[in-house]
Amino acid sequence: MRSSTRAPRSWHAVGVTLTILLTAAVLRSPIVAVAPVAREVQDDLAVTAGTVGLLTSIPVLAFAVCAPLAVALIRRCGADLALTIALAGSVAGCLVRSLGGLTAAMVGTAMIGLFLTVGNVVVPIIIKREYPPARVPFMTGVYTSAINVGTMVVTLATAPLAAATDWRVALAVWGGFGLAALATWIGTHGLRALAPAPAPQAADADGAARSAAWAPTTWFLAVAFAGQAFAFYATTAWLPSLLMDDGMPAAQAGAVASVFQLAGIAGALGIPLLAHRTSLATSAIVLGVAWLAIPLGFLFSPGAWLMWCVVGGLAQGAGITWVFIMLNALGGDDRAVAGRSGTVQAVGYAGGASGPIVLGMLHESTGSWAAPLLVLLAAVLALLVAGWASARPLSRAAAR
Repeated sequence: MRSSTRAPRSWHAVGVTLTILLTAAVLRSPIVAVAPVAREVQDDLAVTAGTVGLLTSIPVLAFAVCAPLAVALIRRCGADLALTIALAGSVAGCLVRSLGGLTAAMVGTAMIGLFLTVGNVVVPIIIKREYPPARVPFMTGVYTSAINVGTMVVTLATAPLAAATDWRVALAVWGGFGLAALATWIGTHGLRALAPAPAPQAADADGAARSAAWAPTTWFLAVAFAGQAFAFYATTAWLPSLLMDDGMPAAQAGAVASVFQLAGIAGALGIPLLAHRTSLATSAIVLGVAWLAIPLGFLFSPGAWLMWCVVGGLAQGAGITWVFIMLNALGGDDRAVAGRSGTVQAVGYAGGASGPIVLGMLHESTGSWAAPLLVLLAAVLALLVAGWASARPLSRAAAR
């Protein structure tokens, strides 16, 4: 009798974990898949490089603009149905993007951005609900590591897929992550995954949610995430160019830039252990100092590029994981976490979307990388200081 009781619970835990991993893979893969086939897309659709760039930038802008809509959907439908909608919508967006010409590509891209925004907001809520408090930081690290793994797989495999088929197939196929996640989620939850189930609302639930969304700690965390996202997206966009301007061949520059992404997996898994042994405030300082390796390292000793990419890569993986851990660590029910998450992600991804643009404009206007790296330094310092400020109350509470 005991084993039969344990088996369904064990399947549920496996199903939820697999759903989170597959969802993490789809949260970025449809976006980064465009870069390896950008030239093919540009030639086939007869558009400018800037127009093709919109296929990457629109979803990141949607992460910022649509975060409040995602919060409203989660409150009305519940986390289970919201995740179902996010996965189904992202799959539909991938298909629409590959169906026809420029209009279909833009509409599909907008759909991808909207529904992935819902996924960004709802997954931390599901992690908080489904796992014991002691395991939430670790599972958050696993979740963000899976985002990096999905990004790497798509970056490596999209161009070969396009060569064997065409760019439309190569972009559409990554919706398979979302389809697999959707099948696993519905198989694990059954009708719960399809039925509205908003959390029971206490008399002051909306007030508590608004309080969480506008709390000083939330806004400190939002500024920290903006610094993290600005630094990550700017570095991801311009690191290969920086290396090539320093004399590195294009192929080697691309490989070195992938080290920055690969190291993020270790950083995402390591930050929960560091936070457990020290505190979230100390962890913010450590990852912020490590992030300084990119701007300061390339300003003063660009020849040590491998060291800076490894240390900075560890920091970027740790940074995004730390932010998602903080969303839950600051407390509250699902509504409060959703409200906090909406504020933090709206501000953070707005910063992330501006990063590549700001650094590109500065580099073009100055003709060097010094000014862009100084701006990157300011973003990292914002992450360090605001991150420490947002987590400091948790340390004081623990001390008491």
